[in-house]
Amino acid sequence: MYFFKLIKKIMSVNIQGYWDKKKEKIKMKYPFITESDLLYREGKEQEMMEMLGYKLGKSKQELLTIIVAL
Repeated sequence: MYFFKLIKKIMSVNIQGYWDKKKEKIKMKYPFITESDLLYREGKEQEMMEMLGYKLGKSKQELLTIIVAL
């Protein structure tokens, strides 16, 4: 049980570190996107992606392509 909690914590730190780098690039490319628009909260990823897609006028697939390419 402890092992799985440790793995989840490591993954969370890795995801957060990855997202911190990506969100800085997103803010540079799209200056009208705010810090609060890019706030990563575990379990709320879908809502964040939907809001970003709406603000950028992009589909979910287009948004994922943009994020991966940055």
